[in-house]
Amino acid sequence: MSVYFYGCITLDGFLADKNHQLDWLHETGSSEETTYEAFYKKMDVTVMGKRTYDYIKNIPNFEKFYAATKNYVLTSHKDEVSDQFTPISGDIASFIYSLPQDKNIWIIGGNTLVTPLLNRDLFDYLIIQIAPVILGEGVPLFKDITRNLRYELESVSKYGQFVEIVFKKRSKWALYFLFV
Repeated sequence: MSVYFYGCITLDGFLADKNHQLDWLHETGSSEETTYEAFYKKMDVTVMGKRTYDYIKNIPNFEKFYAATKNYVLTSHKDEVSDQFTPISGDIASFIYSLPQDKNIWIIGGNTLVTPLLNRDLFDYLIIQIAPVILGEGVPLFKDITRNLRYELESVSKYGQFVEIVFKKRSKWALYFLFV
């Protein structure tokens, strides 16, 4: 199993503006300018929060964007999720642990999902695109992280107005050999 974060932030680290909107992202470029399609083809499972689900369900034909994956929404409002998305609740890290070990899992959304998974060191890859936008305030990607985490830089690429940085979890064996 590999757990991925794949998403775009502003130069000052925000996923969305203070009203949880993404206008800044859509005004900067489109997913066709990024690695989105190639990335999605490698995914088996998506897990998103309710706020992210509420945002994407307003996109015309949004379900076709997630047709090839098993999709979950972390929510206490189980009756508000479409048939293609399975509502889940409780500890997100425990849920991730319960998924089959041979699946690639994409965590979609904000710090409500990202924080507990980072605090349990569950991300194998952080694929972060950065847009040339400064909001000054908004919804941060990283919030309330309780531990030091180390990743290795795997690649840096430019796609239109976006910079994509791929970080891979540092191997425990690599750390061991650094100190032996």
